[in-house]
Amino acid sequence: MLARLATAALVGLTAHPVEVEVDIGRGLPAVTVVGLGGTAVLEARDRLRAAFGNTGYEWPDRRITVSLPPADLPKQGSGFDLPIAIGMLAASGSVPPAALEGLWAIGELGLGGDVRPVRGVLPAALAARRSSARLLVVPQANLAEAALVPDLRVAGAGSLGQVVEWLVGRGDLDRPGRPPAPPVPPVEDLADIRGQRQARRALEIAAAGAHNLLLTGPPGAGKTMLARRLPGLLPPLERDEALEVTQVFSAAGLLGPGAGLIGVRPFRAPHHAISVPGLVGGGQLPRPGEVSLAHQGVLFLDELPEFSRAACEALRQPLEEGEVTVSRAMTSVRFPARFALVAAANPCPCGHLGDSRFVCRCSLHDLHRYASRLSGPLLDRIDLYVQSQRLTADELTGAADAEPTAPVRARALAARALQRSRQGAENGRLPSADVASRCQVLPAARRTLSAAVDRLGLSARGFHRALRVARTIADLAGSDRVEDEHVREALSLRHLPIIGDRETQLL
Repeated sequence: MLARLATAALVGLTAHPVEVEVDIGRGLPAVTVVGLGGTAVLEARDRLRAAFGNTGYEWPDRRITVSLPPADLPKQGSGFDLPIAIGMLAASGSVPPAALEGLWAIGELGLGGDVRPVRGVLPAALAARRSSARLLVVPQANLAEAALVPDLRVAGAGSLGQVVEWLVGRGDLDRPGRPPAPPVPPVEDLADIRGQRQARRALEIAAAGAHNLLLTGPPGAGKTMLARRLPGLLPPLERDEALEVTQVFSAAGLLGPGAGLIGVRPFRAPHHAISVPGLVGGGQLPRPGEVSLAHQGVLFLDELPEFSRAACEALRQPLEEGEVTVSRAMTSVRFPARFALVAAANPCPCGHLGDSRFVCRCSLHDLHRYASRLSGPLLDRIDLYVQSQRLTADELTGAADAEPTAPVRARALAARALQRSRQGAENGRLPSADVASRCQVLPAARRTLSAAVDRLGLSARGFHRALRVARTIADLAGSDRVEDEHVREALSLRHLPIIGDRETQLL
């Protein structure tokens, strides 16, 4: 007897429809799974046999063939357990085959018959809606995630027995309740930052125009504290943005049980020992990396020169294009990676290069190795450079009088609103071809920019980035045009920091 239902196979962030066909016929007892299934899919027969025995269902003592078309689409993960089990029960006569019409299912089965959560339920729900599914059955722990997709009936199951009782009409599945409110973490206040006037200003500009920022300076200067306060200056996620962020975390398997929509911008701070696939995504069947997990949020790379040269260079594509393309022999996928980069670096491995109070202990070889991690093309993609200074005794012991987050955030959001109404995007994400037409530069400001091309050695990319920053400074000031003072402030934040060189600036 043949039974059919549907499920989904996750490739990158996209779930593709997969038909589950189960045939139980004559022949020696065996289970054959065809359709390019991975190791976890092939191991399903052992999990299912134990689950059947422990929940009181008879294992068919006949030849069982499971087909997962399309045959050329790779299938990975344990989410095929539940649909295969349902198909086997329908093919053996325990469940009416008519109950499977238009049914989609996804979930892992424990040996005791419990239905366990899996990654990629949100993309699977989107695929089910595109295919006009009658109902999608998911693990109970993934129900809130699946319910985020409108115009799709979803139900949650805690066990295989619950699913069977519903299919035969003697019970019901769990239905979505009120979506859980996204957790709101406390905002770290800018008022906690002592001193660092220029760094605070750069942080405001970065938030107002979606610009990338590099903070350099000795250890303990407050670089990490500054970076962690950037999310509090950014606008809340819109519904489409939140759904996209949640989809990335779902594909990565990082949504907790019962989690629904992610309502806050992510802040990711990977360790400098991270691999290239861990940073930008990869694997035999690619998964999103840290740059994609920071999508629509902040990626903080502390001790940037300590990251491998390959990892640093891998940042060039997402910084320029807002996405990552991962190509493998069997597939090529794209992950979104539009984030605000905040990087921090010491001037040298020991952190005391150029410090009048301490002697640098690094050898010339150490300095050269340290500086060589950061290439010119990578630094050219960063808009703002700030040299953080060691705090004085008065700054450390005096009363905190810094401006708090709320008014700074209000100015940044107002500037973003101007940019959205004028050009539909923040200045930092404005295409180079549109920069000249969107930035009305006064003659004096244009002369200053022209002089800076030769004096600072600005590349074409650096010129456009400086102009974008000047446009953001003008927006913060409420000016329709880019004036000379705006350009001069933008150029003051384009001086490359001293990293790993005792006499000259890097590169």
